[in-house]
Amino acid sequence: MHYLLFYEVADDYLARRAAFRPEHLAKAWQASERGELVLAGALAHPTDGAVLLFTGDSPEVAEKFARADPYVLNGLVRRWYIREWLTVAGPGATNPILP
Repeated sequence: MHYLLFYEVADDYLARRAAFRPEHLAKAWQASERGELVLAGALAHPTDGAVLLFTGDSPEVAEKFARADPYVLNGLVRRWYIREWLTVAGPGATNPILP
């Protein structure tokens, strides 16, 4: 299954993220290397959030990431939530439906 982790960031996110970015990115790349994190990045124009795409049997993999993320732990993320994403088209779709 696919799970989207949404971050809503604090107003001062851009000003404060540099101190925590190396550790955040290291955790993200480690999750990617384990096959858990598929894609991740900040939303732009405005930079008011981020979306991280996880794959796994349950949303637990995304929850564990968020709970240990230095952005969350240090208040750069004011709210996060996870949504299951039923992917149906594309090479990585977990529920492919062909025409």
